[in-house]
Amino acid sequence: MSFNLNDEQRAFQDMARQFAAEEMAPHAARWDETCEFPVETLRKAAALGLAGIYVREGSGGSGLTRFDAALIFEELAAACVSTAAYMSIHNMVAWMIDSFAGDALRERFLPQLLSMEHFGSYCLTEPGSGSDAASLKTAARKDGDHYVLNGSKAFISGGGASDVYVVMCRTGGEGPAGISALVVPKQTEGLSFGKQEKKLGWNSQPTAAVVFEDARVPAANLLGGEGEGFKFAMMGLDGGRVNIGACSLGGARACLEAAHEHMTVRRQFGRTLDQFQALQFKYADMATRLEAARLMVWRAAAMLDEGAPDKTLHCAMAKRYATDAAFGICNDALQLHGGYGYIREYPVERFLRDVRVHQILEGTNEIMRVIIARRLLGE
Repeated sequence: MSFNLNDEQRAFQDMARQFAAEEMAPHAARWDETCEFPVETLRKAAALGLAGIYVREGSGGSGLTRFDAALIFEELAAACVSTAAYMSIHNMVAWMIDSFAGDALRERFLPQLLSMEHFGSYCLTEPGSGSDAASLKTAARKDGDHYVLNGSKAFISGGGASDVYVVMCRTGGEGPAGISALVVPKQTEGLSFGKQEKKLGWNSQPTAAVVFEDARVPAANLLGGEGEGFKFAMMGLDGGRVNIGACSLGGARACLEAAHEHMTVRRQFGRTLDQFQALQFKYADMATRLEAARLMVWRAAAMLDEGAPDKTLHCAMAKRYATDAAFGICNDALQLHGGYGYIREYPVERFLRDVRVHQILEGTNEIMRVIIARRLLGE
C-alpha cells in the first residue's frame, strides 16, 4: 500500500485548492451570514468538472475515482464546508442518474446537471423515517404511463432551489424491497416545498421539505426497475459517507491551521501560546486525530473504487470516525482561540457549526455503529 499521491492526483488536489482559495474562501463568511446559495460559484466549479466528478467520461463527466473525489472535497471544504457538502450531494444525484438511468433519461437530465445549469437533490429522509429509512411512506402509484406520487421528504439539501430531485418512494409492499427511485423535475405539477429551514450551520445551501400531492411523474423517470430504489440509495450512501468524511477533514484542517497561526502570535504570561506544553500536547493530539481520520477516509474511498466486499463496513467506520474527530478538532481549535474563537470575525466558529451536522446526516453516527457491529458480528 502506498500513501503517496501520483502526479494526476496532485494536479486534482492543487486545482481544487486553488479554486477554493480564490472562489470560495473570500466569500464563505458572507454566504453563511446571508444564507446565500452561491449559484455562480457552483457553476464555475462545474466548468472545472466538479459537478460530475465520478460520472463516466462517456456521459460527459470527469470519470475520476472516489479516491480522487475525497481529495477534491477535502480541499473545497477547507474553504467552505457547507458549499462543498452541497457539491457532494449534487455529485451523488448525477452519479445515480448516470449509473442507473436508461440512455434517454440520462441524456435528458445529465448535461444540465453536469454544467450546474440545473441543481440536484437527493430525497430519502422523511418526517417519520430518518434512521429507519426502509420504513419510508412516500408512495408512487402506477397510473398508465405515469406514477402518482404522494408524501413528503424532510431536511432536503437544495430543497426549493434544485431543479432535479431523485426521490425514494414506495411502489410495492413494506420494507426495502418495496422502494423505487424516481427522477422528479422541479416543474412537476403537485410538487411543492416547505419553508426554508433556519439552521445552526450549512447556511450556504437551502434546506426545505419537499412535498408531493398527486404529483404525476412519467414512468420513464424510474431509475432501474421497481423495487431497486433502496439498493441504489444505500450504494449512494456508501459514497456519500466517504464524501462527507472528506468534507469533515477539510473543515478540521482549516481549524488546525487557524489554531497554529493563533498560537504563534497570541501571548499570555509573557510567552506565545505555542510555548505552553499543555497546549502543545493538545495541538499534537488534534493533528494526530486528523491524520488518522484522513487515512480511514482514503482507505474507504479506495475500497469503493475496488468494489471490495466489505466496502460498506469501512465507509461506515470512516464516516463515524472522521466526522466525530473533525468536530472535536474544530472544538479544540475554538478553545485554543479563547474568546476570539467564539466571534464571527474568526472562521473557526463557522467551521464548528458546519461540521456538526456531519455526525447526523448520511446516517447518524449511532447508525454507523449499528452497521459496523452487524457487519462484524454477522447479524
